[in-house]
Amino acid sequence: MSTRKHTALPKAQILIEALPWLTRHHGKTVVIKFGGNAMVDEELKAAFAQDVVFLRQSGLKPVVVHGGGPQISAQLDKQGLVSEFKAGLRVTTPEAMDVVRMVLAGQVQRELVGLLNQHGPLAVGMTGEDAHTITATQHRPEIDGELVDIGRVGQITAIDPGAIQALLDDGRIPVISSIARSQDDGHVYNVNADTAAAALAAALGAETLMVLTDVEGLYEDWPNSDDVISKLTATQLEKLLPELSSGMVPKMEGCLFAVRNGVNTARVIDGRVQHSILLEIFTDEGIGTMVVPDDKGVTDGQGGAR
Repeated sequence: MSTRKHTALPKAQILIEALPWLTRHHGKTVVIKFGGNAMVDEELKAAFAQDVVFLRQSGLKPVVVHGGGPQISAQLDKQGLVSEFKAGLRVTTPEAMDVVRMVLAGQVQRELVGLLNQHGPLAVGMTGEDAHTITATQHRPEIDGELVDIGRVGQITAIDPGAIQALLDDGRIPVISSIARSQDDGHVYNVNADTAAAALAAALGAETLMVLTDVEGLYEDWPNSDDVISKLTATQLEKLLPELSSGMVPKMEGCLFAVRNGVNTARVIDGRVQHSILLEIFTDEGIGTMVVPDDKGVTDGQGGAR
């Protein structure tokens, strides 16, 4: 007598494909930078929250770091404050910093914590100010050979991951706004969220840094081709940095910093794709671009097999 073909069998096969990845990542810390379209699209936000909770329930330790550029710009417009950018960074006056702090810690973070906590009492929100998690000093970018004052924009000087680690040890999901306080002048600073995520991943000894963005990954020959580099080493990435668009530079610099400071892999993935986090971590093909330390190598030129 032949066995019945169950329609649900493909689901079991999908779960089995995830098994080696579940085993590999079990108990490991994953830092996820949340931004781009995933932050403003309702369905993508819900899918993101599901992915993060799935990681937690699968035995991983996710940490979420977020910015909030679109929301900050919208609130500044409401209050009649001009959004000005220099060297790709928002000029942040003391008045603008009040808005940044309010939007990141009081709006974006609260919404994200609420989405995660629909699945259980898991997420805890905090900012880099809390427990001196992120300390910064004023960042003055160089423009045309001169250092320029762009206000309350911070450059990270120290990370204390103790409070985050305590939350992870308690089974929680930390959700961190990229705001920092200076020990020099006592001011609060707006810190680039990509940079903050990379620094936190290194300080936590994370297995992986994942950066959600609005492109498929790092393109091999943009705009002539939309072929995505699947995998590359830190040195290969370093050589490409001068050619990258300004928006990708902090993301890829963050990936480079992470893998050169103890993080095993850094990945840039398309946040416009629902469940892109699960596709990247739990499937053989992966999605997006993976950066690895030089000693891990790449098997096939710049693309390579995962």
